[in-house]
Amino acid sequence: MREQWESGSGPSVQIGYVNSNGQRCCGHRTVPGTDHEQYAYKVECTNCGYVYGANGTDMHERRCPECQGGAPGIRYWTVSDSVDPRGPKGRS
Repeated sequence: MREQWESGSGPSVQIGYVNSNGQRCCGHRTVPGTDHEQYAYKVECTNCGYVYGANGTDMHERRCPECQGGAPGIRYWTVSDSVDPRGPKGRS
């Protein structure tokens, strides 16, 4: 069963929030961010479509790393979101 994307508790980390730089919050999956007690949020640039991760504390001012010279993204996915290279159920 896949985990659902969740909104954060503040206004800038609600799913669908778009900051003044055109960065849309897509939610989090409880993956720890790189800032103290933060989750890593999936972010989508509405200008170029680039998808990356950011700490919740940065969402309100975040700029796209691809088209706006923003800071590099962080990992926002869980290991279970990744494809196992050994195939279904980890078998070779």
